[in-house]
Amino acid sequence: MTRMQRWLDKFIAIPASWFIRTKVVPADVQKELDIDPAKPIIYLLKSHSVTDLVALQKACRQRGLPDPQKGLQIQQKDFDACLFLNRTQGVFSASASDSDIAHTFTRLFQLHAEHKELDVQIVPVTSFWGRAPDKSEAGWRDLIADKASPSWLRKCFIVLFSGRQNMVYFSRAVSSRYMVDQRLGDADAAHKLIRVARTHFQRRRQAVVGPRQMARTQIIEGVLRSDAVQEAIAESNKGEQKAMAEARKYAEEIAGDYRDGLVRLGDKLLSKLWNKIYNGIDVRHARKVRELADAGHEIVYVPCHRSHMDYLLLTYVIFHEGLMTPHIAAGINLNFFPAGPIFRRAGAFFIRRSFAGNKIYTAVFKAYLQQLFTRGYPVKYYCEGGRSRTGRLLTPKTGMLAMTIQSLFTDIKRPITLVPVYIGYEHVMEVASYLKELQGTQKQKESVFQVFSAIRKLKNYGHGYVNFGQPVNLSQYLEQQVPAWRQDVAEEPDKKPAWLTPVTNKLATHLMQRINQSGAINGMTLCATCILASDKLSMTERELRVSFKHLLGVLQQAPYSEQMTIPRLSAEQMLGETLSLNKFTLTQDSIGQIVSLDAKSAIAMTYYRNNILHLIAVPSLLAAMLTATNGMEKSAILERMEMLFPLLQRELFLYHQKSEFIELVNQTLLALKQQGMIETRGRKWQPVSRDAEAFLPLWVLSRNAQDTLQRYAVILTQVSHQPGLSRAQLEKHSIRAAERLTAVHGINAPEFYDKGIIASLVAAMKDNQLLAQRDDGAFHPTEQSAWLLQELLHWLHPQVTQSIKQTGSGE
Repeated sequence: MTRMQRWLDKFIAIPASWFIRTKVVPADVQKELDIDPAKPIIYLLKSHSVTDLVALQKACRQRGLPDPQKGLQIQQKDFDACLFLNRTQGVFSASASDSDIAHTFTRLFQLHAEHKELDVQIVPVTSFWGRAPDKSEAGWRDLIADKASPSWLRKCFIVLFSGRQNMVYFSRAVSSRYMVDQRLGDADAAHKLIRVARTHFQRRRQAVVGPRQMARTQIIEGVLRSDAVQEAIAESNKGEQKAMAEARKYAEEIAGDYRDGLVRLGDKLLSKLWNKIYNGIDVRHARKVRELADAGHEIVYVPCHRSHMDYLLLTYVIFHEGLMTPHIAAGINLNFFPAGPIFRRAGAFFIRRSFAGNKIYTAVFKAYLQQLFTRGYPVKYYCEGGRSRTGRLLTPKTGMLAMTIQSLFTDIKRPITLVPVYIGYEHVMEVASYLKELQGTQKQKESVFQVFSAIRKLKNYGHGYVNFGQPVNLSQYLEQQVPAWRQDVAEEPDKKPAWLTPVTNKLATHLMQRINQSGAINGMTLCATCILASDKLSMTERELRVSFKHLLGVLQQAPYSEQMTIPRLSAEQMLGETLSLNKFTLTQDSIGQIVSLDAKSAIAMTYYRNNILHLIAVPSLLAAMLTATNGMEKSAILERMEMLFPLLQRELFLYHQKSEFIELVNQTLLALKQQGMIETRGRKWQPVSRDAEAFLPLWVLSRNAQDTLQRYAVILTQVSHQPGLSRAQLEKHSIRAAERLTAVHGINAPEFYDKGIIASLVAAMKDNQLLAQRDDGAFHPTEQSAWLLQELLHWLHPQVTQSIKQTGSGE
């Protein structure tokens, strides 16, 4: 770059900087991308642009990286710290011309032959302004829409209108030493680097901005012209004209109407909203999703569903992680004024709760989903079907997942990858209504009045947590489950494969396991876990602090998975932040502060405890076993945990295989010992003495296993005392016994006698030979079930044990 050009750039940069506000992606550039600011860095941009350079300079200052506008000396040779693939496009030019950076890279690579230690980090950087996708229909807004290489005049308008929505996206550095080691020759290596960079910038733009945005009417017409819809219309007995009108009505009801302007406005409003109600949004593992987008994958987000807030929060997070906002499957219940039109313009498409038997609706919806995948739009849907009322993951619904698998049967070029997402909160705004519904109150229909009522209460919600789980490449998954699936589909393209339903069910469970694998511990979940374990629903602040310290220690030393997250706070800090949310009653006496819950609040707190039941299941069960005995040898502990494993896996969606689970048990035993909660005497593992400080958190853990153990004992007791029950009878008797146990012993968990959980456990017991089912469908106990029942009853409180026995005998 000439000295005159540098001065001209600086002259333009001063006023341009007034209009530019920059967001950097990823947030931790140095750590996530392994960029070392102490080593030489050359930034590589697609086009020469003063405003892009200003934005990059601001981003580098924010992240502690070298200034791109300063010259760079490498082995006494001068280089520009920032290079460009293209020159500035002229006002009347059709495209930008290539720059001469091939010569610069050739010079750089030549230095490596003389200096073996030399390694320069070449960091591709992309600047986005407003992130509006190209549209199939041009309009006046096209003048200010960001383009890959705009002219300087267009760029003036872009910066003027979108300068405060700038995003600077850093990519992983390319090692100059690596390029030289390819032994292509210096000039060839330079040209290869440029070719790879052009492809990278194209893919980056696709991942962030997305494909060309089709008008809603075009998508609807494409759906109606599809073979599947035409076939459904032809098979209908309503007549072609009437059936087509019905199909059009369904398409209009379903189709989204994405508007990037509304998304940008929503970003501004939501930023203010999150700052008002949350103390922060903690996002983890987004890097893997960005890598998938860069590699050209069709991304389908599959999050858990806690709250209506999920729709906004996850889309907001995806937008701020530098990814294209997805098209979202929303329940038809949300299509009310004014929320429905707003959600539709933010990319939502609406789906009915059930459309079994409606062939035209099914064909239209499948064709619409197919359109989204074919055109390369990311999609988001909730595999659970609805919001969890208990804080646990729900049994997944498989309709959308089956349609996603079936989309592979057509000619989709891009790989489809499912991304499970764990969403957690320290406060869920619907918890009170969830409890009413669990107690039998009719679910209220969503309306504008509910929206305004909720907005008034939005405050002091603590932290939100969004953890992206391990992705599932759909094609690879099918090849593992059904190696010949492509051949099956090719031979009979119009026939539903026999393996589709079982494989879909297995995949749905697998996704739930991966969601739970990425769970998040927070102060509210820990506080609820501790206080609900106390006899009087109260603990001193000191007892809570001690419990926090030991529980965090166990989870850090023996984590449920590498994907789970724990706040980087001390026990004291976490407890202090949690109590400041004003969800607990604080009472001061002459000795100190007491933290308590009333009966109604205690039931609400089970929601938050249930969010992490799977994360503390192993330490809780170990604590329950050991506190109920005088000590056990490790072989006996492992034998019992191995017996419980299939039930826990089914109930809590544990992601482990049996060998991994046993390894986690071993690690947890060591962690409990290191925390001073258990000790070894000879070959026995046993709890510390009851007067030791560390016994309290051990007791807290043991109490949190009681509901699970009681539920297992209730089912096994019913079949033990009344052999020959059918599946329906066994489930009915078990639910009735659990209801009785709840009333007698004041069990706070509203899901204790949940029909779905009971049914799932009965199936798990049958599958694992804890229950025998005869040819007539009747259930009978086995030797294993009789042995396990005696163990379970021994681990429970004596009074609870007696109550369970009484319900089994019908007393």
